[in-house]
Amino acid sequence: MFGLPQSSEARLKHVRVREYVRQFVLDSEPGDPAPSERDLVQQFGVARMTVRHALDALVGQGLLERIPGRGTFVAKPHVDMQARLSSYTEEMERRSKSPASRTLLLREEKAGPGVARALEIDEGHPVIHWQRLRLADGEPTCLSDVYLSSEIFASFMDSEPPESLYAWFESIDMAPNWGEDAVQAGSASELEADQLGISVGAPVLRVSRRTFSRETACEVSRNTYRADRFTLWVPVSRTD
Repeated sequence: MFGLPQSSEARLKHVRVREYVRQFVLDSEPGDPAPSERDLVQQFGVARMTVRHALDALVGQGLLERIPGRGTFVAKPHVDMQARLSSYTEEMERRSKSPASRTLLLREEKAGPGVARALEIDEGHPVIHWQRLRLADGEPTCLSDVYLSSEIFASFMDSEPPESLYAWFESIDMAPNWGEDAVQAGSASELEADQLGISVGAPVLRVSRRTFSRETACEVSRNTYRADRFTLWVPVSRTD
């Protein structure tokens, strides 16, 4: 009888430990402590490095999270958002989460060069700046800054801010029908960390969006998402 090469044996041990802990995660609640490395070593009779690799894989998949000084715990589920032209409210409802927003700032100001270029207006043109903290099931997920042309959307300031910007666009027959996103990885600033409940320098995803209703630029937005709560899902296909 031929045995498996040592490297194959190690991989199988790693997989057994990983899948055992994965099932543990599925049967547990967010925040529950994960099995300790010591217990897993004794249970499976493997090296500590094998256990660590298995746990690292689950941390990388967002199923476990390590908290310095405390240990490893079952992670809270990530919110996944598709790369498509839909609102935050629509995406949260698609994931059966309760969306909410808290307005942090709403004022008229002069467009800087970047905002002016994105909205296709002159620099210094008056724009509406709306900053919100976006929540999912009551937890901070995203810090959003939206800019609108004051000339085109003057009525926006006439009443309380809407729960959904895209629903408001639809109500005035200006629903966006195409747009573009730019995604960058970054580190949380002091302001972002304070609002999102994370540490300064923690990883974040920045999504800049520009949308159009027919040929009119509707909005430009800059959204900062917690990387530990947010996954950007992009469907891809291969064509001839």
